[in-house]
Amino acid sequence: MRGLTEQFLGARASRPLFLLRGDARRPLLGARATADAETTRAGETPALPGTRRSHIYRVLGSLLLAAILIGLPACRQKSVAAKTDPLAQAFDTEPDWNDATKVIPLNYQQAQGKRLFYANCVWCHADATPAGPSNRSNVTPTPSLMNDGATLNGLSDEYMENMIALGGAAVGKSAMMPPWGRTMSQEEIRAVIAFTRAIAQPPYQAPARLGPKYSAQ
Repeated sequence: MRGLTEQFLGARASRPLFLLRGDARRPLLGARATADAETTRAGETPALPGTRRSHIYRVLGSLLLAAILIGLPACRQKSVAAKTDPLAQAFDTEPDWNDATKVIPLNYQQAQGKRLFYANCVWCHADATPAGPSNRSNVTPTPSLMNDGATLNGLSDEYMENMIALGGAAVGKSAMMPPWGRTMSQEEIRAVIAFTRAIAQPPYQAPARLGPKYSAQ
């Protein structure tokens, strides 16, 4: 009798485990089934697939959150550095005429003024041009340099706009300065003035109120 019992139990142990789903009985095959079966025989509850998956998701979520928190300070530092560096946001630049080691950042309007200056004004308002010496020394009275803040900073934007638009003779300056209002728009003339303010030495300080349009004072 004992031999028959051992034989019967051995046969049951060698038979595959079954999972009941509805009316169908299908064997659980592989290492997972064997491991769960051994856990069940030991009196423990086998780990469900959903439980393991949830644990993996929680671990991955924690790792992702840690990576984000670690990377945030570096992103903030890069953002602050970009905001504090004017050259990083400049549309264009212009070398300081008095110090070749310095570069002046220009915004969009000032950059447009720079383009117009080198196309029309550089011949009389600079000592040198991209093509060589300027014509400044041949003009009477001698025009001021475009970066001459000591002379131009005291002139209002309105006065400079009229001087450029109407020509030098209209404001008591050299008649050799043509009325650029015939070939340049008001927007372009204001861009030239903005460029003049950007490169001025000493640096230009905007006045608290508008200045006169037809006189230097």
